[in-house]
Amino acid sequence: MLERPIAFSLTFMVLFALSCAFLAVVDALPEPKKTHASGATASREARPPVVAGLSASPQVLPGLPVRIIAPTIGLDMPVSNPSSTSVEALDQALLSGTVRYPASALLGQEGGVLIVGHSSYLPVVHNQNFKAFNHIKELKEGDDVSVYSAEAEYHYRVVGVRLGKALASTPQDVVKLPDSGNGKYLVMVTCDSFGAKSDRYIVTAEFVGVYAL
Repeated sequence: MLERPIAFSLTFMVLFALSCAFLAVVDALPEPKKTHASGATASREARPPVVAGLSASPQVLPGLPVRIIAPTIGLDMPVSNPSSTSVEALDQALLSGTVRYPASALLGQEGGVLIVGHSSYLPVVHNQNFKAFNHIKELKEGDDVSVYSAEAEYHYRVVGVRLGKALASTPQDVVKLPDSGNGKYLVMVTCDSFGAKSDRYIVTAEFVGVYAL
């Protein structure tokens, strides 16, 4: 009587093995569960900086800025990178947001990254990019500013805000950027037009670190 259950069990095991082999051949076996890291929701504080302080990083190359954010004043603007320093080219680029002055440093390089944006206090402004830097004068010492390249976030901390007098026609002349031996830093400047000698608010921020995206 025991022979029938044993024979049945052997038959079942053989059929089960053949079925599994067939499913494997046609790629119909269920895939094992995969765990996905939710890195997209990690905050800047939760991920380690690629660079701390002013040290160089082999992991992140110097890059062009594409976005600037200052949370305390609600600033979040695109940054364009024209190759020409002509007044016409720079004024045209400012119509789309803020602009990195072509003669200034790249993100991650020694020296100053100079980013310029329009400010306007007219009651009616159709192109809101004319108000891009309206509120940078409200930044305080210690406020955070982040500038993004395509690959990384560059974190800066405000160290000074001042009003530059109308003695020169370009932001670079107003700011008088020091030589590259003075470290990495960010300068934000307001302007009406690159050709106009108008007073400008100037924000200087020291480099804190860079975080890979």
